[in-house]
Amino acid sequence: MSVFEKLEMYFEFPFVRYALIAGVLIALCSSFLGVTLVLRRYSYIGDGLSHVAFGAMAIASVLGLSDYMVLVLPVTVICAVLLLKKGQDTKINGDAAIAMISVGSLAVGYMLMNLFSASSNLSGDVCSTLFGSTSILTLTQNEVLLCAGLSLAVTVIFILLYNKIFSVTFDENFSKAVGLNTAFYNFLTAVIIAVIIVLAMNLVGSLLISALVIFPALSAMRVFRSFRAVIICSAILSVICAAAGIITAILAGTPVGATIVTVDLAVFVIFSLVGIVPARMKG
Repeated sequence: MSVFEKLEMYFEFPFVRYALIAGVLIALCSSFLGVTLVLRRYSYIGDGLSHVAFGAMAIASVLGLSDYMVLVLPVTVICAVLLLKKGQDTKINGDAAIAMISVGSLAVGYMLMNLFSASSNLSGDVCSTLFGSTSILTLTQNEVLLCAGLSLAVTVIFILLYNKIFSVTFDENFSKAVGLNTAFYNFLTAVIIAVIIVLAMNLVGSLLISALVIFPALSAMRVFRSFRAVIICSAILSVICAAAGIITAILAGTPVGATIVTVDLAVFVIFSLVGIVPARMKG
């Protein structure tokens, strides 16, 4: 059986189509914020928030909540706002705050899952949550619709507020001086980041989220210099890598999250090599 025949057979199953649709949408909205986070030197915040989401999910599981999003999303939003605020506070090292919350949430979440979990396969549950081993392939139609709605909302907000986000990203002090409500846009950025993190947990798992958000932006920056070009290239790369990773994982039987990040890493290496050529020609 050829590769195309295998793909045709797999796409007859709804869960495969759901996984591809959700994966592409999550990757698309992740790429927008990835560029902003890299330029503002908040690259590591995605990793910290993913661990917060893991801890909140563990608490939701212990409480017996059928819909984890009710608890996970608000907790992640609050922590995102606090981390962005502390990152701008000269009295507190932003990296230290992220590391503290990240490690603490991960440890508390894992401890709660060990103490109170009713599952007979705790190791499998933890592995799936941390690395996204199978969760993207178990999405229901309602979960895909929710993912599509949130992804669409993030994309529309980013497009409508593109100029203001651009201004705050490159010179927050100047933006504040000309009357732009930078506090509001920082809050909005924190909320969007939190939404993306919660969505991406199903795609690549808690430990690999930062790679999904950051790698496409870094790859685009190796070749392009303008903000708009980097945003567009990052979005295209993120969607292609997510789709390629999901399809490869289905065909090869590899973990979905790890496969997507591996594809992202390979693309980053290629774009880094491509970016060297113009630099040497100028030199």
